[in-house]
Amino acid sequence: MKSKLNLSCQTSALSELRSFLQRTLTGFQLSEIEKHQITLAVEEVCANLIIHSHGCNPEDEIELEVKDLSEALIFEITDQGLAFNLLEYDAPDLKKVMVEKRKGGLGIILVKKIMDKIEFESNNGKNTCRLIKKFRS
Repeated sequence: MKSKLNLSCQTSALSELRSFLQRTLTGFQLSEIEKHQITLAVEEVCANLIIHSHGCNPEDEIELEVKDLSEALIFEITDQGLAFNLLEYDAPDLKKVMVEKRKGGLGIILVKKIMDKIEFESNNGKNTCRLIKKFRS
């Protein structure tokens, strides 16, 4: 099974993303907590792309494709904005963030904790981030 969503690069489109993920994840043997965590991780990546890579430009789009493999779900997020490789991101020191009472910068830590594997590639201006969540037996 494959499900696709083209998402306008504006933060108001994130509610459409959440609805799409809720519908898509309904048929899978996942707990409500797992569905919520997956939604949170995919939404975090898409929100970062919308805000930081596309500057909330409604003319730009992000494509999300959900692929169902027998052992995992793959969330493939493709865009043509400024490339940001999650794998190269250095997480901030959490103690320092708490002391500074800084907001932001923690979403990617959550994505890395929720997902089992993350892949990133950028070719000819097309960026693809794959978030992989394995099924627990």
